[in-house]
Amino acid sequence: MQEFSKVLVKVPQAYLDLVNQIFEIERKVSQIKEDNSIVRNINKLKDLMESELFTVRGNESTIGLTYHNPIGENYSDTRTDCEASIAGTNTENLVIVEVIKPIVFYTYSESGKVLKNIAQKAVVIVKSKDNL
Repeated sequence: MQEFSKVLVKVPQAYLDLVNQIFEIERKVSQIKEDNSIVRNINKLKDLMESELFTVRGNESTIGLTYHNPIGENYSDTRTDCEASIAGTNTENLVIVEVIKPIVFYTYSESGKVLKNIAQKAVVIVKSKDNL
């Protein structure tokens, strides 16, 4: 069973830059109307990042980076996994309308448990549902 912890961990900036670039490519590809094989390459990169790139060989320790795009999710000021800019003047009933950087999770195993910590908070723009 996977547990989730909202502890921010320090991951080298180069790794976060790699994740952010893959996220940007994935976001841009989703806007292309033609079906192409770029999505397959993105999925391979994500799989490497999640399961193979940071694995310590000869050890049970598996480390991976994953990301989550929170677009369309509700937002409140108690949410700790996002840094938000509010578009408009209404601050009630907020929803995430744009994601500049995704939430990046650092996943590792410890004592047979799979744990996730936040390595990067999402940078988002939120807007009131009333103004959509």
